[in-house]
Amino acid sequence: MAITIVPKEKQANGQFNGGAIMEKKPIGFPQDGGGGVKPYSNLFYWAHAWSENGSVIGEHPHKAFEILSFVLEGDIEHYDSKLRGWKPLKKGDVQIIRAGSGISHAEKVNAKSEIFQIWFDPNLEKTILEPATYNDYSADKFPVEQQNGITVRTLKGENSPLEMDTEGVTIKEFTLTEGHHKLPLSKDSIYSVFVLNGTVLAENNLMNKGDYAIIKELESVDFSASVESKLFVIETPLSPSYRTYAEMYL
Repeated sequence: MAITIVPKEKQANGQFNGGAIMEKKPIGFPQDGGGGVKPYSNLFYWAHAWSENGSVIGEHPHKAFEILSFVLEGDIEHYDSKLRGWKPLKKGDVQIIRAGSGISHAEKVNAKSEIFQIWFDPNLEKTILEPATYNDYSADKFPVEQQNGITVRTLKGENSPLEMDTEGVTIKEFTLTEGHHKLPLSKDSIYSVFVLNGTVLAENNLMNKGDYAIIKELESVDFSASVESKLFVIETPLSPSYRTYAEMYL
């Protein structure tokens, strides 16, 4: 099937500290259950997290994966075993942790704040041998342009400062005006689409805020927006050049 829709209510659930931080997971861990899909391409995990009153995800370790945090609303704070101090990130900012041979970190999701945390597999057999690194990128560093009536903010791709080891990744935010829009695609890629705001029809498949879609085997996709709508879109390879963790172990 060229388009698979995963509605918000069918995504896997998560929470921290008795519900102080809540999560929906379009791509969850195996133990999460629910309707979250399994890892695919070199995209391993995707959590949408938010907090009404603010809370802390305590220090915990990571290895080998590339872990990206996108601040969608409000602000968060980050601590890791290299930085050894708390660093703030605000709406529109992006952080990457290249976990390498190992790093520990903690996060504060402050009141009225919302984030994505997304894990990529950059060929773990190689990255686990490298020292951990991280970078923060402020919102004003990402290029914004108009393309046929669509506002495109490039988070990973041409003219973006974000550097990743994971191959073939492009990340963009599309703001669609009310009406019909056609986005070109590559048949060599998989497109993961999250509706940040608004309501759209994707090839006549209804998607509301919080819904998720996987699109492949198409050369273009038609979106019809009933109101101004914002999409978060990740392009990854249909077939990475290496065996991913999910292929080997899940």
